[in-house]
Amino acid sequence: MGRLLLVCRLAVRDLRRRRVEAALLLVAILAATTTLTLALVVRDAAGDPYQNTRHATHGPDVVSIGMQADELTGLARTEGVVGHSGPFPVAGTKIKTGTRTADVQVVGRDREPTTVDQPATVRGGWVREGGAVVEAAFAAELGLHVGDRIALGGKPFEVAGIGVTAAIAPYPAASCITAGGCVSGAAPGELPHLLHDPGLIWVARPDLDGMAAGSYLMNLRLADPAQAPAFAEAHHGTAWQSVLADATEVAGDTRILLMIGAWLLGLLAVASLSVLVGGRMADQTRRVGLLKAAGGTPGVVAAVLLAEYLLVAVVAAAAGLALGTLTAPLLIQPTAGLIGSAGTPALTPATAGLVTAAALGVAVLATLVPALRAARSSTVDALADTPRPPRRVGWIIAASARLPVPLLLAVRVAARRPRRAALAVAGVAITVSGVYVALILNAVLDTQPDRAAALREVLLVWTVILLCLAAVNAVVITWATVLDNRHASALARALGATPREMTAALSAAQVLPALLGAVIGVFPGGFLLFVAIVAITGGSRDAATLPSLWQVSALVLATVVGVAALTAVPARLGGRRPVAEALRSP
Repeated sequence: MGRLLLVCRLAVRDLRRRRVEAALLLVAILAATTTLTLALVVRDAAGDPYQNTRHATHGPDVVSIGMQADELTGLARTEGVVGHSGPFPVAGTKIKTGTRTADVQVVGRDREPTTVDQPATVRGGWVREGGAVVEAAFAAELGLHVGDRIALGGKPFEVAGIGVTAAIAPYPAASCITAGGCVSGAAPGELPHLLHDPGLIWVARPDLDGMAAGSYLMNLRLADPAQAPAFAEAHHGTAWQSVLADATEVAGDTRILLMIGAWLLGLLAVASLSVLVGGRMADQTRRVGLLKAAGGTPGVVAAVLLAEYLLVAVVAAAAGLALGTLTAPLLIQPTAGLIGSAGTPALTPATAGLVTAAALGVAVLATLVPALRAARSSTVDALADTPRPPRRVGWIIAASARLPVPLLLAVRVAARRPRRAALAVAGVAITVSGVYVALILNAVLDTQPDRAAALREVLLVWTVILLCLAAVNAVVITWATVLDNRHASALARALGATPREMTAALSAAQVLPALLGAVIGVFPGGFLLFVAIVAITGGSRDAATLPSLWQVSALVLATVVGVAALTAVPARLGGRRPVAEALRSP
């Protein structure tokens, strides 16, 4: 217990001494844990309004459609059926409201309530002669309110109420329940014999006499609702699970996008942490020697070095769980066709455990190897804290010898820490891959206006977080490079390099990996990520348009310019540091 307390006290003291670096660690892990939390809770939270609607309207387990009422009546006596309503006649026609006309499916209902699928009116009352009830999402699309005048099939009606149901998904995902058939997304002039994105309206049975009923609808309740898919397949119906999937399709896509963002942010967080950890381990060499000289075993030293990162990871996981849980309702905007809202989703132990494990995994993955390497180092060497000799690669020296001074120094600075350069390339490639996929998905959403608004919000969220974390990563890598090369920079200045040339070299040392990372991020990185998304979602690549050459070129150029701008300030600070001060510093 005493050893554990010692490790924790040393870790907390080190975090308090290096608050800026601790804050950067927290931000990096927090971004990933928040996005992961959003992805895990968004699906269940989105399903709550449908379940509320299903309970309030006595939603059916199966909805069956038939051409004749007699062929549906027999289903009520089928084994496993414990309740039903209908059959109700259904007609496909047009609704006219002022200057607007749209296709609609009209269901004839009784004025008396039913025990299976009794649509709930959120405003106004139930059907009456001359009074129609409009499905809530369809009413919101047309801007209809109680008391408005409409025409159905040329017959005048008054909007008696606005209702919701769990039997059919809300507009525009409403199921086709008419004999003539429906089509989604086609222009009105195409396939004129079909209904185009029809809405749903209920009227009294006598009012349907003037419209040709092309089919009938029956709502069934089963003894075991879990058997609804099998029953629906056997009797040509629609199970409530399918309606749930249609009603929460956007939420499912939201969850997939957030999971992708969480993976990208997690990988970028590992890259950021690896750079921060590498820089901090170099600064803690003498501290390692003191710990070992005081009797600390390699295990204790490694535990001390790991503990501070694990503490930050635990705090980031807790904060990410809180932020993700509270933010989820903002990304889940249930349609007007459902009752209730997502609210604040309950945080399950499984979600908390998975997010915490992910945060700890990111911290351990980035810090374990440097911590073990430092713990196994010689006590004498650690106390001496002698600088490591630079790695000299003959072909790089020969190739850079004829370059201008800033590029010559930049190439050699980048080559001196190849792992850091590789992390810089990886960080930029991850970011550019995410932006590349966002461009593709944005183009796809242009063809799906009914889903575009909600999904674009999700895209914007993780794209902004990804860019912010990438910006932090670029600044961290540059500052680590400045600190690591302070003696080499001072020697270059002493040998004739100007502050401007040194500043340009330190900045170019980050721009060169950024250029390579941007190219890799477009292809193969971005393309392979898009292919993976298509495979996960079961979509088709034919429906997507890849970014054009000018968009790709602009993305690469913007990446290079952005990295150059972000690294300019730390590079300027490092390039203009007085030579004597830099040479005297440890």
